[in-house]
Amino acid sequence: MKHAFTKEQIKEIAEQLDCGFRAFYHKETSELLFVPDLLRYPEVDTEEWQDDFDKLEEGISDYIEVRPMESSDSFRVMADFAEQVDNKKLQQQLIRALEHRKPFSHFKFVIDDSGKYRQQWFDFKNEQYLEWVQRQIDRENLYEEGKEYHDDEYDENENEHEN
Repeated sequence: MKHAFTKEQIKEIAEQLDCGFRAFYHKETSELLFVPDLLRYPEVDTEEWQDDFDKLEEGISDYIEVRPMESSDSFRVMADFAEQVDNKKLQQQLIRALEHRKPFSHFKFVIDDSGKYRQQWFDFKNEQYLEWVQRQIDRENLYEEGKEYHDDEYDENENEHEN
């Protein structure tokens, strides 16, 4: 069954993933479920999501998980943003931040003090997450149709970071 989601649903999935939730959709109904990622946040009180956890436990094979970005993917997004920033001084600061031992916290420190570029970063990151989610759904749809998925832009970026 081909799954088609609205832009609002794609946005909701991306936002939930970015906030530390796991995202699932039902293979037949496309119902969305979001539960806290207990591997990343084991201290979360799960009572509020118990019904959703129960649904997943009873029929996990009926759901497809939309995966969050791995840290290497998030790093690539930060690097891509840094490369396209039109302020050369800020661009150099962001690139240097990514070269530090803790690139995520250094990048956040620089971007949090960057005025209008901070909002540009959030917009850019959100757009990248929307595309990330859509690629996974497209990939799953093609898999269900017995076809192979190729994303040339994504594949090029992956190969670039492997070297």
